[in-house]
Amino acid sequence: MNLKEKRKKLRELYDQYEKEVAEFKKASACEIGCADCCIDVGNIDITTLEGIIIHEQMNSFGEQLSAEIKNRLAKNKAEREEKKLSRCAFLNEDKLCIIYDIRPFSCRQLYSVKRCDGASPTIHLQAVETGKQIRKKIQQLDLSGYSGHTSYILYLLDKESFRKRYLSGKSDPKRIIDFGRSHGILINRYLNK
Repeated sequence: MNLKEKRKKLRELYDQYEKEVAEFKKASACEIGCADCCIDVGNIDITTLEGIIIHEQMNSFGEQLSAEIKNRLAKNKAEREEKKLSRCAFLNEDKLCIIYDIRPFSCRQLYSVKRCDGASPTIHLQAVETGKQIRKKIQQLDLSGYSGHTSYILYLLDKESFRKRYLSGKSDPKRIIDFGRSHGILINRYLNK
């Protein structure tokens, strides 16, 4: 399956999740600009497939915004390494997501039936279980890739050699094994055995 086909399938998986949890999300207390999940970020993981889509979008933002986001991602990476929570690099001053249309699955599955106000979201158990199934399908779709925190995957994809290798469909865990172990990067093909 080529990258274009994988993107299409990824979109279908996102849509499948939304359809399956639509009834649950009707009870959501979330609203535009609340951004609790984006500010008190625990673990927003992405796959390399999602990362490549985000990476391409970042490069279309223009030099200034792209540089600003890369700085925020570097800050997120450093804070994460210190075991701190960090504000999402893609949240603007108005508490709006600048990559909302292409946001990763980790973000898409977040909602809460009551206001979070700094606490964890309250999600229907059925939606959590559906999310686990969809996440596994996304990882299967990206077998030659990796899963991990947004800042770490985008850090790897910002390296031309890593990005080229990934885009050519090659996986080389040995090249990132030390970084992967120390940063919780998972190898998708090993998760799905």
